[in-house]
Amino acid sequence: MAAKSAPKKNLSAIKRDRQSDKRNERNRIERTKIRGVVKTVDASVKAGDKVTAAGALQKAIKTICSAKSKGIIHKNNASRKISRLTKRVNTLSKTAEA
Repeated sequence: MAAKSAPKKNLSAIKRDRQSDKRNERNRIERTKIRGVVKTVDASVKAGDKVTAAGALQKAIKTICSAKSKGIIHKNNASRKISRLTKRVNTLSKTAEA
């Protein structure tokens, strides 16, 4: 965590600092969840398990959209992540058919 500056005298500044710390913690937790579900999808794709990958993809999409709606990540960033994950999972279907 960042080093704290000198104590503030202004009460509103103290409150803003507390709020900022809370939000930062919440956002960090959400971004960690996103990284976790993306890794789960990637692991399923590498294992070649189509069913697990599809289930993990749905969970990942839900988590990413939730973070997007909370303003934790930008909407274009969320769309890009979802698109890339979906493309990876769809490669399993193409390789299974061929």
